[in-house]
Amino acid sequence: MKIDIGIEKKDRKEIVKGLSRLLADTYTLYLKTHNFHWNVTGPHFNDLHAMFMGQYTEMWNAVDLVAERIRALGEFAPGSYAQFAALTAIKENDGVPRWQKMVQELVDGHETVVRTCREILPAAQKAGDEGSVTLITDRMGVHEKTAWMLRAVME
Repeated sequence: MKIDIGIEKKDRKEIVKGLSRLLADTYTLYLKTHNFHWNVTGPHFNDLHAMFMGQYTEMWNAVDLVAERIRALGEFAPGSYAQFAALTAIKENDGVPRWQKMVQELVDGHETVVRTCREILPAAQKAGDEGSVTLITDRMGVHEKTAWMLRAVME
């Protein structure tokens, strides 16, 4: 069925390309954060274990919002590890680093998502896609705040 929401098809496709990157980054960072939640050790175990749980839970809910926005724009959302690996800018982690490295990698991951948001925002703004603009700016705010909180742990 034809989509007539006031955003041209070519613009919707461009926005979806960006949202697919955001989805892949978010899912990859979610998985990394969940892994670190399971495997963190050290003197800050309780605090980090709980902090990571709050963060991965927030991202778990966010991936659904991003995927559903892609669908609302008339495209299929990526949903496999292979698709996410091809789209994400987040570096995966092999092994179990010490807690300090976990925190640093999560800071890097959240800052990467913020940069992705900044890169993809102009296409949504140009098309007048306020739904995507709001989603992207909301995600940017969450990831900026989370990166700040993680950086504070290391000071």
